[in-house]
Amino acid sequence: MRTDRLSDLVVGAAGNVAGAVVDPRQGFSKLRSAVSVRTVITVAAGLVVGFLLARAGRRG
Repeated sequence: MRTDRLSDLVVGAAGNVAGAVVDPRQGFSKLRSAVSVRTVITVAAGLVVGFLLARAGRRG
């Protein structure tokens, strides 16, 4: 996955979350339709890697 596509994914998700704050019904509908299995796996992998890097940084 290229970096520009990942950044577009993050910005799009942030926009959908912001839209959910303004209009919860329509925002969550857009968020649900935008989320795919691949997106969830990518975000989960990023969280795990970030957590492990932060933990290693605290120890060292």
